[in-house]
Amino acid sequence: MRRLLLLRHAKTEPSEPGKDDLARVLVERGRQDAAKMGAYMATHKLIPDCVILSPAARSQQTWQHMAGAKARAPAIARDTKTVEQIYDASADDIAAVIAEQPADVGALLIVGHNPGLHEAALMLIASGSVDARELLREGLPTSGLVVIDFQFDAWSKLHPQSGRLDRFVIPKSLEAASR
Repeated sequence: MRRLLLLRHAKTEPSEPGKDDLARVLVERGRQDAAKMGAYMATHKLIPDCVILSPAARSQQTWQHMAGAKARAPAIARDTKTVEQIYDASADDIAAVIAEQPADVGALLIVGHNPGLHEAALMLIASGSVDARELLREGLPTSGLVVIDFQFDAWSKLHPQSGRLDRFVIPKSLEAASR
């Protein structure tokens, strides 16, 4: 079995004309949400073997804040790499990066951007909770986490509608659950 975790970067400063989009950084809410998602992942033992990050500062910072929260977990990812193709990627581009991953990576986390990440999630999911799938169809907000399980033994076998949605978690759902 393979497990794919897709995480949209956390909340960032707004885009401004003339400012390099790759340089946009997290705002305070984004840093807090990333830490919450990291703690959630650690608590629920959603520990990736490999993390693939977009080169954008906001994706890099999202992982830094997540990993800081996950430091309390018994293990964190053994491999973290920045992959240029994840920035401004289409669903097909993201699927191609996933399919290239080695067979010894059982759980893979990608921290990237919409619309490609959202479209990739929708493209790969064939089953799972109907309610969670409908919620995901509405959108993938910042710090949104999609967990998809696959019944194959190698990422090279990845194809559309081959996965089962295990869960879809957003920071607001974590806040509601803690009340």
